[in-house]
Amino acid sequence: MNQLLVTGGGGFIGSNFVFLTQLNSNTATINLDKLTYASHPHTLQALSQIPNYHFIRGDIDDQNLVTRLLQDYQPDAIINFAAESHVDRSIANPNEFIQTNVVGTANLLETTRLYWQELDAPQKSAFRFIHISTDEVYGSLGPQDPAFSETTPYAPNSPYAASKASSDHLVRAYFHTYGLPTITTNCSNNYGPYQFPEKLIPLIIAQALNQQPLPIYGDGLNVRDWLYVEDHCRAILTVLERGEMGETYNIGGNSEKTNLAVVKEICELLNELVPKPGFDYQSLITFVKDRPGHDRRYAINCTKIKRELGWQPQETFSSGLRKTVQWYLKNQAWVNAVNTSDYQNWLAQQYGIKP
Repeated sequence: MNQLLVTGGGGFIGSNFVFLTQLNSNTATINLDKLTYASHPHTLQALSQIPNYHFIRGDIDDQNLVTRLLQDYQPDAIINFAAESHVDRSIANPNEFIQTNVVGTANLLETTRLYWQELDAPQKSAFRFIHISTDEVYGSLGPQDPAFSETTPYAPNSPYAASKASSDHLVRAYFHTYGLPTITTNCSNNYGPYQFPEKLIPLIIAQALNQQPLPIYGDGLNVRDWLYVEDHCRAILTVLERGEMGETYNIGGNSEKTNLAVVKEICELLNELVPKPGFDYQSLITFVKDRPGHDRRYAINCTKIKRELGWQPQETFSSGLRKTVQWYLKNQAWVNAVNTSDYQNWLAQQYGIKP
């Protein structure tokens, strides 16, 4: 691929993907991002230093803008990361999620279809549209239920999950109706560098370093499969290069952990890396009122992508978490830039943690 259009490349997973693609200096990357609260200025500054990188501020919902970008840059593939992705915020304001994740994806697909249909035969055959989704579309599992596979029926339980399920169905429809060469990936919980600290792992690291309460919803026994972000990005590149058109691939980290276990492991790492005599970071653990409709367990069966495309995660949860904690320790300026009054007010609203 010589030209990639990455939507949402200023966010957590998208930015990590852009960094990874630039290991191949022959690939030009066009990053379309509307820069919501989760797009960090330091991340954008780091991306701007990359050769063959072009940033355009804008929305996938803007069909005129997307049409112009497609005509100007003639991308070989579109990687669609653009999405509102935080469950808590979807509960507070579902309409934003419907607008971006459903309407925005629909408009992006239609604009892409019109562009793709005008390509010559070799370009048309080589073109790819990769849609990045989530395991949350599958709903919640019981303790003994088998992990989600690509054939698990959709049963979304939050406005976020429902909006992503809707976008997945639209992508599928554009493949089956128009022949648009689409592939969907459904990933488990990502963690790693550049993640906005509203998500569990960076939130706990930031709170612990400030010796503030470490909020855990309910009893802390909700289970997630944890996937290191660089492993996820390598999987996306694998799908881009070798994936079958019209298929779905589940991407997981083979690391089921309760939220409580994750928080305790972070505390153990901080006790080692940032020790305070006579103090244990676990003493900051605070259980708070549970999230409405909180799914109990997610688990990903990623046998298909391993069997058909040869991908598997390179990091264990312990190795990935250590890298993640070390990154946040080394990048405190990045973290501090997020610590605005709006962010503190959000913590107070969600967890009852006062600034």
